[in-house]
Amino acid sequence: METNNSKVLLIYTGGTIGMIKDYQTGVLRAFEFDNLYSRIPELSHLDCEISVHSFEKVIDSSDMNPQHWVSIAEVIEKEYQHYDGFVVLHGSDTMSYSASALSFMLQGLAKPVIFTGSQLPIGDLRTDAKENLITSIQLAALKENGVSVIQEVGLYFEYKLYRGNRTTKVNAEHFQAFTSMNYPILVESGVHLKIMKDNLLKGKAKDQLEVWKEFEQNVAIIKIFPGITPELLNAFFNIPHLKGVVLETYGSGNAPTYDWFLEALRATIQRGIPIINVTQCSGGSVIMGKYEASEALRQMGIIDGKDITTESAITKLMILLKKNISPNLFKIKFEESLAGEF
Repeated sequence: METNNSKVLLIYTGGTIGMIKDYQTGVLRAFEFDNLYSRIPELSHLDCEISVHSFEKVIDSSDMNPQHWVSIAEVIEKEYQHYDGFVVLHGSDTMSYSASALSFMLQGLAKPVIFTGSQLPIGDLRTDAKENLITSIQLAALKENGVSVIQEVGLYFEYKLYRGNRTTKVNAEHFQAFTSMNYPILVESGVHLKIMKDNLLKGKAKDQLEVWKEFEQNVAIIKIFPGITPELLNAFFNIPHLKGVVLETYGSGNAPTYDWFLEALRATIQRGIPIINVTQCSGGSVIMGKYEASEALRQMGIIDGKDITTESAITKLMILLKKNISPNLFKIKFEESLAGEF
């Protein structure tokens, strides 16, 4: 494994990692990424060339939207042949959504795209930002026999690299803010980088990068709960211009068996609106038909979300809805793995 002669593009979108504290005033201000090596001299030990692309207007991750995902993807598309890897600096709150979206958008990806951020600003005394940044750049630069070791969209946080579309933010305070309950980590950072090669996606170097840029935003996530009413459910399903729904069910995909509940779902599907069944649980998988409480959902044609995350399900739904395919084919396509999300 080597990083020498690698070229890495750092894409700064916003987020805590891009802030530095003025110790005289205590005020946070933007980190000067143009002076990266002088600010973080440790980067010179990586023996790779680092360039920076900063968004003109930085984005608080709470304001992240599909148009911003397209902007990130277009930078990668434009510079794809000029760099060996990409690091996207991003606020942590919506990072799992963005990493999931980019994993579907960048079809034919054969280079690393590593999302990272931090819980504390880069200039804080006890910050996690510096380690996250340095290791993410190192991972993006890693090559073996001239070929990128990582060939997918990953998310690096607190000594672990995860598959981006398998992650969920689980803690707002701890440095270990993310988890991947249903898929093992790709790399663990310690004294040495421990790379789990069997867990990595295998890119297809012969393929050209194709970037999907269209999103259907008339979608909804509905979390069922004990006491949900027909009025509430039908209000959701009758939202004007609604095109698709991610339904967060109990356990292994179970839902109420009331006639009114099932009829509301059935009527929605008959209108051509796909419903994706995902579990509310942090880990585990939907297994429709395992219990009577999910057999009716299976029979009416609700899409099996298997062990996909909600973040991955909603971004995949937004993209596939723009493919203008029949409901039957849509179900088949959604239940296929596009980027290791199942």
